[in-house]
Amino acid sequence: MDTRKSIEQLEPEKDAESRPNVLWICTDQQRWDTIASLGNEHIRTPQIDRLVKSGTAFTKAFCQSPICTPSRSSFLTGMYASAVHGCCNGNDRWAEAAPLVTKLLADSGYTCGLAGKLHLAGCHSRVEPRPEDDGYSEFHWSHSHRDMWSEGHAYSDWVKENGGDLGAMYRENGNMSPELHQTKFCVDKAIEFIERKNEQPWLMSVNLFDPHLPFDPPTEYRDRYDSDSMPDPLFRESDLETQRALKEVDFQSAALRPEEFQAKDKIAAYYAMIEQVDDNVGRLLDFLETSGQRENTLVIFMSDHGEMLGDHGLISKGCRFYEGLVRVPLIFSWPGVVEAGKRVDALVELTDVAPTLLDYAGLSAPDRMTGRSLRAALEGGELVEEREFVRCEYYSALSLLAPGREDWNGSYGTMIRTGRYKLVVYHGVNLGELYDLEADPGEFNNLWDDSEYAGLRFELMRKSFDQSALNADLGTDVTCVF
Repeated sequence: MDTRKSIEQLEPEKDAESRPNVLWICTDQQRWDTIASLGNEHIRTPQIDRLVKSGTAFTKAFCQSPICTPSRSSFLTGMYASAVHGCCNGNDRWAEAAPLVTKLLADSGYTCGLAGKLHLAGCHSRVEPRPEDDGYSEFHWSHSHRDMWSEGHAYSDWVKENGGDLGAMYRENGNMSPELHQTKFCVDKAIEFIERKNEQPWLMSVNLFDPHLPFDPPTEYRDRYDSDSMPDPLFRESDLETQRALKEVDFQSAALRPEEFQAKDKIAAYYAMIEQVDDNVGRLLDFLETSGQRENTLVIFMSDHGEMLGDHGLISKGCRFYEGLVRVPLIFSWPGVVEAGKRVDALVELTDVAPTLLDYAGLSAPDRMTGRSLRAALEGGELVEEREFVRCEYYSALSLLAPGREDWNGSYGTMIRTGRYKLVVYHGVNLGELYDLEADPGEFNNLWDDSEYAGLRFELMRKSFDQSALNADLGTDVTCVF
C-alpha cells in the first residue's frame, strides 16, 4: 500500500530543529569519472575528496536526460522530464506541471536561495523567465560567464561592482580570472546567504556553469595540467563509422579522431575547470565549519549530466547515452548522520535527490514523484528498494530557435540500463544499441543486431516502454512547450 501523502497533506515533523540545512552544489556537464578519490589519478580534487571521505558516494548515479533543461526539470521535481513537460533545452517557459522540490521545502518553512543557473527555460539572448513560484526567496541568476544579457544578469553586475567588465575581459583574455570568475561569484553569494544564519532551516542551491563548454579555465589553473600526460579518450577507428550511421540523430559535434580536435588539450582544460570548482567547494566547506553550521548541514555534490570529452570521437552532448554523458557524480555528506567513507554501487537516478531532501525535511514525497529516498543507504543501511534499472530520455531536446541550429532534426531516444546491460533506442530511424557493460565497459561492441541477444533486446525494450507509461503524468492539462 502506498502511504505517501498528497502535496496538500505534506507536513513537517514536529521537531523542526532536526531538519538539516542543505547546501546543494550542482556543476554543469561534469562526468562521473572526474574525482580523484573515486579513481581518477590524473585530476586533483582534494575538497570533493573531502566530501567523499566524510560522506557517501553513489558510483552509479544517472541523469534522466543527457542535456541541461530536461535533466534539471527532472531532478528538481523528482519526475521525468516528459512527465513535467520539460523536455526542450529552449522552451519559452517552465510549464508549471509539477512543483519544484524547493517550493515544497519553502512551504514547509525552509528559506531557499540560489546562485547561478536554474535553466528550466531557454535563455538564449534573454534572461530566463522564472517559474511562477520556485520557492527561492533569494535568487542570483547567472546562466553562464557570457555577457549576452543587458539586464538581470547578477554575475555581470557583480563583476562591475568589483571593478571589471565581463564582456571586455572575456574577449581580451579568452577566460576570466579566478577572482572574477562565475564560480567564485556563485560561492560568494552562497557564503553571504549562509552567513545570515536564518532562524529557519535553509537550502542554498549553488549551480555552477563549469565545467561546461567552452573549455576555458583561468590560465593559472590550465597551467597545472600537461596535455601530454592526460588519459586518452575511449576511441576506436570503428567509432567513425558508428557515428556516421547516427548522423541524422542530433548531437552538438561531428565525430572525429581525437587528435583532429586536440582531445588531450580539451581534457586538460576540463580537468583544470574542475580543480577550480574543487577549490571553491573547499571555501564553502571551510565557511560552514567556521560559522558553526557544518554539523547541521547536509551537503550534496552532483552534476546535471556528463560530457563526451572525446569518447567515441565526440565532444559535448546530444542524443547519445554513453556512460560519460549520462553517468554523474552524486555525493552526500552530513557529519554524524550520513555514513562516512561509504560507496554505494547500486543503480540510482537523479530523480532520487528530491524525495531524499523531502525525507530529511520530515515530508512525505508526493505520489507523482518517480524518485525514491536514498536516506536508508545514506545512514548505513541498504536502499529500501534497489533499482533493477535506470532510464534516460531525449525528446527533441536541442533548441531549434538558437542560431546555427536551424537544421536540427528533433531526434528522440531512450535508454534503459541494468547492472550489466544497456539498451538504447533511437526512435523513428530504425537504429539502436545494446551493450554488455561487463564484457565491454567502453561501449564499443554493439549487440543490437546479434540474433543471440534478440530475446534480451525485446525484454529490455518492454521494460523501458512499460516504465515510460508508469512515469507519464496523465493528470495535467498543461501542454508541452517547444
